[in-house]
Amino acid sequence: MTKYKTPGKKQKVEKMFNDIAPRYDLLNHVLSAGIDIRWRKEVRKLLEPIKPMQILDVATGTGDLAIELAKLKPKKIVGLDIAAQMLEVGTQKIKKLQLDEVIRMVHGDSAKIPFSDNAFDAITVAFGVRNFEDLHRGLKDMQRVLKPGGRVVVLEFSKPKGFLFKQIYQFYFRFILPVVGRLVSKHKEAYTYLPDSVSQFAEGEEFLDQMKIAGFVEAKQKRLSMGIATLYWATKEKPRKPIKHNKS
Repeated sequence: MTKYKTPGKKQKVEKMFNDIAPRYDLLNHVLSAGIDIRWRKEVRKLLEPIKPMQILDVATGTGDLAIELAKLKPKKIVGLDIAAQMLEVGTQKIKKLQLDEVIRMVHGDSAKIPFSDNAFDAITVAFGVRNFEDLHRGLKDMQRVLKPGGRVVVLEFSKPKGFLFKQIYQFYFRFILPVVGRLVSKHKEAYTYLPDSVSQFAEGEEFLDQMKIAGFVEAKQKRLSMGIATLYWATKEKPRKPIKHNKS
């Protein structure tokens, strides 16, 4: 087991998120004080310049990011997730918002994305890459289905650097969040898993390196809300045109 590959993690994550699906949205917004909504808008803003028509949202959960990305007016958004119950909650939200002609929810694995090569203009992941059983394999398959010149944007929790805020954050994450999460979700492990998974995640430059190893180029990052979360983005390199030699 390493921070990049954890055998058996996929089944654990799938069961956990299926169990908490009915209360997931409520907990998400309450425990983040609604700041997660602003973070998703930052993802959308990073995609606005490229005007993507085909978007894949990996680890979509109940579809909050997919719904935000619908404001970009794409032709199609696919929300992919391994937790069927999360997708069911998301499907109902999408229907109520009359976005079901744009957003399609698909049950599937990030390590085996069920789409052909070069299928999407943009790929997003919000709070999902740290749940990948095999980080490299997941990033590599995202790179495969992204079109050359397309952009990937990852939003993930990170750890603050400032001493005082870091202490407050760690106290909240370790003691307050798990208790409240357990009381509301009725799940013993879900909100203990969250701080554990964040503490073990390869963040910052280390994660940018993993994106580059997977084949992405121009990888960059931006820390949000004093480092509670970080945006990472990169592109898939376009094939280089062969150099034409003039005949002498």
